[in-house]
Amino acid sequence: MNIGDIMTERVISICEDEPVFAAARLMKQNNVGALPVRDEKGKLKGIVTDRDIVLRCVASNASLQDVRIGEIMSRNLVTASPFEDAEKAIERMGQSQIRRLPVTDNGVLVGIVALGDIARNVEFEMEAAEALSEISANFRRR
Repeated sequence: MNIGDIMTERVISICEDEPVFAAARLMKQNNVGALPVRDEKGKLKGIVTDRDIVLRCVASNASLQDVRIGEIMSRNLVTASPFEDAEKAIERMGQSQIRRLPVTDNGVLVGIVALGDIARNVEFEMEAAEALSEISANFRRR
């Protein structure tokens, strides 16, 4: 099975030039904690999380209207191709301690896989549990 078979295709994303408040509003409206960041051509540029907004903007008392997403987003992304073997991609999520895996085709965002997507797929229940365990291991050690 390929990762494209379990990814969510309807991805809420945001442009890197948008203000931070627009990302916060999208997150609230769609009940999500992260948004892939793209350029005007749909190329994936980064990801912004609710935690990025709090730590890189709110905590430093920066204006949610003036600061742009591109200024606070995470740029070093782990991604997958929709044709990549799902088990290998899930294993990489665990090793990289990430909860969301953007799926790209020639750099263009085509989907995203979250731990919830994996957990809903019966075939990958054990992989999801192992990935969550690896992701959470870093937090338990502190």
